[in-house]
Amino acid sequence: MEEIQHTVLCVDDEVNILNSLKRLLRREPYQVLTATSGDEALSILANNEVQLIVCDQRMPGMSGTELMSRVRDLYPETIRIVLSGYSEIKTITEAINKGHIYKFFFKPWDDENLKLEIRAALQHWELIRANKVLHEQVIRHNQELSQINERLEQLVWERTQELEFRNQALEVSHAILADIPLPIIGMDPDGSVVLINRKAEDLREDGIELHVDNPMRGVLPSQAAMLLDQALSENSAQSMQGVKIGAKTYDMKIVPLSGQFSNRGFIITLLE
Repeated sequence: MEEIQHTVLCVDDEVNILNSLKRLLRREPYQVLTATSGDEALSILANNEVQLIVCDQRMPGMSGTELMSRVRDLYPETIRIVLSGYSEIKTITEAINKGHIYKFFFKPWDDENLKLEIRAALQHWELIRANKVLHEQVIRHNQELSQINERLEQLVWERTQELEFRNQALEVSHAILADIPLPIIGMDPDGSVVLINRKAEDLREDGIELHVDNPMRGVLPSQAAMLLDQALSENSAQSMQGVKIGAKTYDMKIVPLSGQFSNRGFIITLLE
């Protein structure tokens, strides 16, 4: 026997009709519940998940279409089928047009036809549920994507702020370096000049060929040039007093870069 997948509620004030429906559906993979009035049906619906309700139209107290109207408002996903006599066709047609019921059958019904229609109705219910689940997944994924986008925007903003701060700090560092009141010269690992501050540029006034991309060795006297070669080969700090460059004499310090710039260059400072 197939596993029970759906619950069908049959509503009729005549017990023999309910028994007929139960016999009709006994071999189907449904849980079949019964009620003899609209109020009882609403009570059952409040305590059970019902996928389909089959209801008689002419019942005392609450008619089938009245019950279906209530069911539509309270449990809109439940498929609603009404069993009716020919004399009630106008009422049933109006209920269909208003969306109260999914389909109706005349009494007496054809058993096989009713079973097929119930199967089709439950397949329709499954399709609606699958679409709803898919729709909820799309909404959830869109929300997750929106949160990811918001986080990315926040990260981009934070990164932009960080880069702006670093750029400002770099600009200030360049300004400070440029205005330091002693000659400062930056070199690459081969000893070529890569940076000259303003005070170092003043050396040109004494005829010193101090330019970016020129080798620093050509600027220094021989003994200082040898000391520079030692600093470059050993990547070590060196110092010398009395280094004559142009018309002036300096105490020279050669310091290798450190941290993330280790082995990537040197700084020379000249102190009168």
